[in-house]
Amino acid sequence: MKRLLIVTAGAVGFLLGSRAGRQPYEQFMRTIGQLKDDPRVQEKAQQGVQLVREQAPVVAEKVADAARTATDKVTSHSTSDDADARIEEAVQYQKEHGPKGPLP
Repeated sequence: MKRLLIVTAGAVGFLLGSRAGRQPYEQFMRTIGQLKDDPRVQEKAQQGVQLVREQAPVVAEKVADAARTATDKVTSHSTSDDADARIEEAVQYQKEHGPKGPLP
C-alpha cells in the first residue's frame, strides 16, 4: 500500500511539475494504460474488490455495534435530573466567568 501511494504521488508530481512538453506526458499516459491493462494488475484489483465485498457486512456490523454501545453509554449516564444539574452548573459558570457589564 505504501508503494502504491509513493508511486501515485510521484506520478502526480511528474504530471504537475513536468515542463518538458507533451511528449513525456503522452509517454507517461501510454505506460499507465499498459499498466492498467496488465492482467496481474487486473487480478489484484479484482481480489481487492472481492475482499471489500466480503468484509463490508462484517465492518458494517462492527460499526453498528459500536454505535449501539455508544448510544447505550450516553443514555444510561444521562438522566433528566443529572442534565438539569449540568445545565444549572453551566449557567452558574457563565455568570461567574462570562463577560461583565453591558455588551457593546
